[in-house]
Amino acid sequence: MSGKKNKSKNKKNKSAAIEPHYSQGTLDITRSGIGYVVIADGSGDVLVRPGDFNNALHGDTVKVKVVKENLNSGRKEGRITEVLHRKQQEFIGTLQIGATFAFFVADSEKQMPDFYVPLDKVNGAKDRDKVLVRMIRWEKDDKKPVGAVISVINAEDENDMAMKELLAEAGFPLSFPADVLTETSHLDETISPAEIAKRRDFRETLTFTIDPVDAKDFDDAISIKLLKKGLYEIGVHIADVSHFVKPGTALDDEAYKRATSVYLPDRVNPMLPEKISNELCSLRPKEEKLSFAAVFEVTEKGEVKKHWIGKTVIYSDHRFTYEDVQEMIEGKDGIYKEELLLLNKIAQKFRKERFSKGAINFSSQEVRFKLDEKGKPIGIVIKESKEAHQLIEEFMLLANRTVAEAVSKIKVNKEKLPFPYRIHDQPDEQKLTPFIAFARKFGHKFDISSPDRIASSFNQMLAEAKGKPEQHVLEQLGIRTMAKAVYTTDNIGHYGLGFEYYCHFTSPIRRYPDVLVHRVLEQVLANHPQVDAKMEEKCKHSSDRERAAMDCERAGNKYKQVEYMKGYLGEEFEGVVSGVASFGFWVETVAHKCEGLVSLASLSDYDDFRLSETDYALYGHRSGRSFRMGDKVTIRVIAANMDKRQLDYEWVKDTGATVDATFSERAQNAPRPGKSKDNKKFKHKNKDKGKKKEWLEAAPVAAVKPVSKNETAAAETKEPIPAIKPIVAKEKTTPVTVAKPAKAKAAVPAETKKKETKDKDKKAVADKTVKAVAPASSPAKEGKKAAVPAKKKAAKKSQPKNKKQKPGTHLSDMADPTLEL
Repeated sequence: MSGKKNKSKNKKNKSAAIEPHYSQGTLDITRSGIGYVVIADGSGDVLVRPGDFNNALHGDTVKVKVVKENLNSGRKEGRITEVLHRKQQEFIGTLQIGATFAFFVADSEKQMPDFYVPLDKVNGAKDRDKVLVRMIRWEKDDKKPVGAVISVINAEDENDMAMKELLAEAGFPLSFPADVLTETSHLDETISPAEIAKRRDFRETLTFTIDPVDAKDFDDAISIKLLKKGLYEIGVHIADVSHFVKPGTALDDEAYKRATSVYLPDRVNPMLPEKISNELCSLRPKEEKLSFAAVFEVTEKGEVKKHWIGKTVIYSDHRFTYEDVQEMIEGKDGIYKEELLLLNKIAQKFRKERFSKGAINFSSQEVRFKLDEKGKPIGIVIKESKEAHQLIEEFMLLANRTVAEAVSKIKVNKEKLPFPYRIHDQPDEQKLTPFIAFARKFGHKFDISSPDRIASSFNQMLAEAKGKPEQHVLEQLGIRTMAKAVYTTDNIGHYGLGFEYYCHFTSPIRRYPDVLVHRVLEQVLANHPQVDAKMEEKCKHSSDRERAAMDCERAGNKYKQVEYMKGYLGEEFEGVVSGVASFGFWVETVAHKCEGLVSLASLSDYDDFRLSETDYALYGHRSGRSFRMGDKVTIRVIAANMDKRQLDYEWVKDTGATVDATFSERAQNAPRPGKSKDNKKFKHKNKDKGKKKEWLEAAPVAAVKPVSKNETAAAETKEPIPAIKPIVAKEKTTPVTVAKPAKAKAAVPAETKKKETKDKDKKAVADKTVKAVAPASSPAKEGKKAAVPAKKKAAKKSQPKNKKQKPGTHLSDMADPTLEL
């Protein structure tokens, strides 16, 4: 008998050498120190033992030599032969200074070697200082990496340090190099008459911006003028960043390295120095600014008759917030109300047409925090998209699409000009199939005979589910079936928006691909288009940095949510099941969108549960109680781990058979829940040592910009590019509705109210109105006008220790409400 056991054991562990071959992928180092190279083509992963890392660190892109394969499991083993790209060059940790040299110990959950720091590289830091260190060398013969201290981290508090660590771990520099700042300081702030002469002058045309209340970088503006009855000239003007940021400069190199701004709850880590993003390029009110523009002649019915793309100079008459505009849309009086209502009317026609042509109408929400003077969250605001956001989105989408279509027609030596398109592939069939089966349980039908029919089915399902208990889970799981939007020179269209051509041109202050688009357009307009052989490489880099920024922003939001809920330990909240796994289920609170794990270990006295992946549910063995994604439950907050950014909840037993009978009964073929076996209190035993792991590959949560900065695109041309037919665009919006928490302690602040418009601003309306037909030459501009100002019980136990468990489905790590951003 024992011989059979040994034989079986030997068979289980049997592996064999194979013909060596090489692959590329990303190194993922577990807490135990074992590494896995996740192959780039999605074909699996390769186990790498610590002695075979060959100077690679967690997150690095590497070349791995596969040398062995387990005959039973198929597990491949190998060793890293080359580090192709470092995920991270800068690290935060503690400096230890000795007599002849110093060591740097990084703050990291992953196993990392200490850095050797020469004494002439400590940059004034003292022993035991918290410092930011850059890796300057790690050759094959070096036992340890060599680093240099960039700066001493003078964190104001725990929150400040946490945010800086998130940025450093994601590979985003915390400050700009001296040469970049020097170049920036020498940029000319004046606009010369010669420069104005090269551009189309819109300074006498009514122009304004619409942005979040706390925005400082205004990179898009709208102008409007009546041409004749029923026909309007509407301009989408974008900050002309490429006028200041030139290729080959230290400033451009740094912008490319970052590729995007990162928006954390209490700060912005900008792509460009603030002098550029908040001053030189920001389209601030009452200032003349340089811009790129896409200008359209549009009827009241939303028909685009003609378009022009080129460089402009503008003068913004007013700075609106989304709240200002929404109040006027809903009936409140205000400056330029008639013009805003007209723009909104046209935008809504664009929007309706977009959805009729295949765009998918996923809704979205954004979690934002009210912070005190120390950055501590004292309130959470849930914002949804309203018509004010949609107004900007529709015109930005139209401009982006127009620019992409225009450039797509340009050829150099009979070859298409390399251009950074923004593409979005069709849904993944492997992800779509289980979702369709789940949606059918609620009576929703899907036609998958063509991509257009799939989009139509999605829109029909979303319309039918609106207001029903299953709405949220169907929306989020539906988003999960979608591919990720990326930048590439190989255009395949944008499925989510329903566009054949699309690009990003509307936010060059915060996105590097938009800068690339500007440069290509400038060359085209000068009739000297140039082939950039590295454009695809730049696209891939931009996509990678976008993903890193989104992950960093998600981690920052999670940190603040945990910090906020830490003040409510022992308190109960209503929630919705947002994820299921073999070791528990996640619950997102209704009031705050704060997600935590209910471990099945805490339910062991109540019942044993099994995971049904097809039903996205856990079913009780004895009680018949089920927990399905989308079910409403009541939870109690029992632990908040700031370091791990994790919340632990425990389920508060309901008196009925199921918390949301309506939802459960709508799901066909689901077991009928029964009465709870008993109602006695149970303690959170925290026995589960399971590790959360997604059943499906994680998709990004929308880049949570503090405000929906939406899309915009503009291009320039001396010879107008032929007008296109109006196709409208769709962009998944980001938010703007306030949801007040159910608990009084978590009260959400009311929106600040706008001050009354001054008399001279009212006079400006008369001077720059679109009521009358514009004369051949605009009236002289008024003098400078003042801008209108905008305005417990603590529980024990923590998150369970982790080990590999049967994977589950989890909403918070997969929802990408914008699909596109």
